[in-house]
Amino acid sequence: MNKLLYILVLTYCNLNFAQVSKDTSYTVFSEFNKQLKKYPFIEIAQTTRNESITLKKDIAFHTVSNRNLHLDAYYKKSEKKIPAVILIHGGGWKSGNKLMLQSLAQEIAKNNYQCFAIEYRLSDEAIYPAAINDILNAIQFIKRNSAEYSIDLNNIALLGCSSGAQIVSLIGTKYPKGIKAVVNLDGILAFHHPQSQEGKLASQWLGGTFKEKPEVWEDASALTHVSKSTPPFLFINSQYERFHAGRDEMITKMKSFNIDSKVETIENSPHTFWLFHPWFEKTINYIVTFLDEKLKL
Repeated sequence: MNKLLYILVLTYCNLNFAQVSKDTSYTVFSEFNKQLKKYPFIEIAQTTRNESITLKKDIAFHTVSNRNLHLDAYYKKSEKKIPAVILIHGGGWKSGNKLMLQSLAQEIAKNNYQCFAIEYRLSDEAIYPAAINDILNAIQFIKRNSAEYSIDLNNIALLGCSSGAQIVSLIGTKYPKGIKAVVNLDGILAFHHPQSQEGKLASQWLGGTFKEKPEVWEDASALTHVSKSTPPFLFINSQYERFHAGRDEMITKMKSFNIDSKVETIENSPHTFWLFHPWFEKTINYIVTFLDEKLKL
């Protein structure tokens, strides 16, 4: 290879790497160390591997910007079709990864659900609505491959944590077709709201501040899109009001359309209660009880 070609190849590789380099500041372990100061009794929630659950990691579901996006599948091999749960991680739209959903996915899968943890582009790589499009592509991939994963296409739910909960709530209201239920773990429903404290991280993801991009902030809010097609919602919240901004107004709107919703509060917990004992099992019980009611009719 001549020197010029080598330089061009190296430059391309470096540019491509830069496109996919990620903020790794938010992980289970970084959050554990952060919360340990206030909650010295906590333990990271880890589940034992169940032999009936097949785990396939890093399945490419879509190619965008010269790279593949991946998902992890936690599923049972079955002749019978089984409801599916699509899980979206949090991290302020800027950090986090699908591996953080492993304990949730494994435990929900044990209760006879096919679970899929999704990778999506974060704000350092692409701004709104890129992440939404990524997840919609993941949903379509899962539907196209429903036979391989024994999925009941009439029973698909979305579950998200924190900013991931904001994302699934938006998809459940703006793109509700084929979504039977939504589980929101402490995610906002409205960006510009008296309870909301969203600032820099939201502005980075939405491509500007509320003053600069009010129409984008409104469009990205699930509260904006509630309609008669909105599926039932389960809200599992910490005691921090800022993480359920817009929830009460959304429930009022849903009631006007006779749509079910349920609120469970995890008292005296950190925002990221789903990652740790002693709150993990309670969270799983709330989720599975709701999904059993809405997806296993």
